[in-house]
Amino acid sequence: MATPPKRKAKAEDQDVSAEDMLRYYRDMLLIRRFEEKAGQMYGMGLIGGFCHLYIGQEAVVVGMQAAITPDDAVITSYRDHGHMLACGMEANGVMAELTGRRGGYSKGKGGSMHMFSREKNFYGGHGIVGAQVPLGTGIAFAHWYRGKANVCLAYLGDGAANQGQVYESLNMAALWKLPCIYIIENNRYGMGTAIERASASTEFFRRGEPWGIPGEAVDGMNVLTVREAGMRAVAHAKAGKGPYILEMKTYRYRGHSMSDPAKYRSKEEVEKMRSQHDPIEQLAKMIGDAKIADEARLKQIDREVKEIVTASADFAQQSPEPDPSELWTDVLVET
Repeated sequence: MATPPKRKAKAEDQDVSAEDMLRYYRDMLLIRRFEEKAGQMYGMGLIGGFCHLYIGQEAVVVGMQAAITPDDAVITSYRDHGHMLACGMEANGVMAELTGRRGGYSKGKGGSMHMFSREKNFYGGHGIVGAQVPLGTGIAFAHWYRGKANVCLAYLGDGAANQGQVYESLNMAALWKLPCIYIIENNRYGMGTAIERASASTEFFRRGEPWGIPGEAVDGMNVLTVREAGMRAVAHAKAGKGPYILEMKTYRYRGHSMSDPAKYRSKEEVEKMRSQHDPIEQLAKMIGDAKIADEARLKQIDREVKEIVTASADFAQQSPEPDPSELWTDVLVET
């Protein structure tokens, strides 16, 4: 059922407009600049707890968002700021949540790993490794049970792919043909452990084969390739054929979290990925080659994005801290 990696997509090979190309570029750049600012604020002590940056992996979530509708659901783990922004959540609310302020999406109580937006059908950020996978399967079940023609994108990392609840979820999703797309973001390291040291099989797209779940490996550093694969997976799930697995071969430039010096890999390895496979630079080149926009226009987009990010940092620092009474809210549902 599994298929080999697809060739790299190019702008001229797809039905993708100039407007779409510029939007993907802007969205990826927004995530990159936001995460850079979050890293700075963490270093200044303005963000506490854990903080996992998405720098380098931007093409995965932007490409997948291009393949779904606003009524489809998204759930992920703790490297989640990029997913939030790609879903349309405002930078102000995300940054305010990172700093534990009242203006955050979870009123300052969720922090980096636990914020939600029902309005955007974003169901978290989850700090427990692999816990979001059965939850995402449940969301897909709700779509199926209610007769909705929607899918749930359940993101997980290569480390989480070895968790037992993942396989229980795959079995159930295949049994009931649930519209769930499992996106394994394979950035090659589970915390500080290389995939070859943690997984007997590193072809994660094959993990659904025992249940007949199709899967494919995807160049997760090329936003158009991701979009193309995402559309195949979404069409499969929405046709009632059940779940689909996409292994996104991607790479994070920073450590596992802000407290990780990432000494388990060489500087040469990171620099090679940055110089040869950076998702934003690749798209910029495609935009230039297709004469969609010149360098001046791309620099203008960068300036606009930086203004949004700077404003979000200002908003976060000006937003008041939650009242202590908030400790007792949102902890019980009365029926």
